Amino acid sequence: MLDKLTGIETRYEELNRLMSDPAQLDNYAKVAEFAKERSSLEEIVTKFREHKDVLKNLADARALLDNEEMKELAEAEIPGLEKKQVELEAQLKELLLPRDPRDQKSVIVEVRAGAGGDEAGLFAAELHRLYTRYAEARGWKTSILSSNESGIGGFKEVIFEVSGKGAYSRLKFESGVHRVQRVPVTESSGRIHTSTATVAVLAEVDEVEVDVPEKDVRIDTYRASSAGGQNVQKNATAVRLTHIPTGLVVTCEDERSQTQNRLRAMGILRARLYEAEMEKRQTAASAERKSQVGSGDRSEKIRTYNFPQGRVTDHRIGVSSFNLPAVMDGDIDLFIDELATREQAEKLAEAGV
Repeated sequence: MLDKLTGIETRYEELNRLMSDPAQLDNYAKVAEFAKERSSLEEIVTKFREHKDVLKNLADARALLDNEEMKELAEAEIPGLEKKQVELEAQLKELLLPRDPRDQKSVIVEVRAGAGGDEAGLFAAELHRLYTRYAEARGWKTSILSSNESGIGGFKEVIFEVSGKGAYSRLKFESGVHRVQRVPVTESSGRIHTSTATVAVLAEVDEVEVDVPEKDVRIDTYRASSAGGQNVQKNATAVRLTHIPTGLVVTCEDERSQTQNRLRAMGILRARLYEAEMEKRQTAASAERKSQVGSGDRSEKIRTYNFPQGRVTDHRIGVSSFNLPAVMDGDIDLFIDELATREQAEKLAEAGV
């Protein structure tokens, strides 16, 4: 690890020299490139230098243990320095890990009712509310992009945006099949039913990241029937996009203008195409990402919400919460924190730092 850090510090100093080189001053594009790279290294170099200072101070303090006059002072100082050394080394290991460029992005969340009929639709609506509450608690904004209601207060499908820095880094762990066990409100005999809903979390993608040629997309418009259309909308504001090469279909009708619906539908389409490409790469390198705290496969049951027992269990990490009402109100950090920790540990093991 120290060799890697020394190499990074050497490159940081080289960038400082290049940026101050008179021969480079007129080359604004190059200087901007150097500045960007330097900025990406600054945090780790600062921590590395702090680590070196701690090691020097620790060595000096230990050397004083043989000095009767300074021994007591050294003994008082050493434990604090040793603790700081451990903390800095843990932080440096994290900083050395390759970062997922999507982690800081906003996300598009797709929740769909699975097995269980009306009860699955009600559960899908509850999951939508759960994530909306979670986003509110973190200061993120949410807005529905597309929805298909089941008629009894549930959703056959709801697609919504969560806008906020770092949304993907937290919500990416929610992708998968969520299972609910309870007595449905529609069940007169009081039997416990098991229903499911699927959650897909897609990082928002910029146009420059995924180019979708116009010729590859068929655009159909129709009259909206959801909140944006109010059923009295005479103009065809709703939009359906079909990506011809893949057959992917995206609809959006919750906005009041065709232009807004088209822009939102294109955002969803780009995110889905990017995710499909990422999954393809991950499949090709399955050995490298074999256990990213669960495979990420959307057919995998990741969590069970057991209402009779008041328990929520995440099967990937074997962690349970016995405060089901709080979880349904968006308190899911217990699971996300543990999943993030497990992912970090696996990345550290793979990187060998």
